[in-house]
Amino acid sequence: MVNADAPTLAEIRTTWPATVSVEKCAAALGISRGHLYELIKRGESPVQYLALGSGRKVFLTASLVRVLSGDPDPHPPAPAALVAA
Repeated sequence: MVNADAPTLAEIRTTWPATVSVEKCAAALGISRGHLYELIKRGESPVQYLALGSGRKVFLTASLVRVLSGDPDPHPPAPAALVAA
């Protein structure tokens, strides 16, 4: 079943800014915000993100596009143990 709220790859490529919120990234991946946070916690986020302090994270749209396109990410996220707090 296709989620009517999910953006298309073309829309993401042409209209999204360089970084997006966890909510937008999760919607594009077709998962919940909570599931994306769990993936981050385990060091398994498929999309690169920037931690901006106080737990705030923004996701790189270019990395999201690569994931959705099936292209390998040349800079996969570091395991959680290596990410600076």
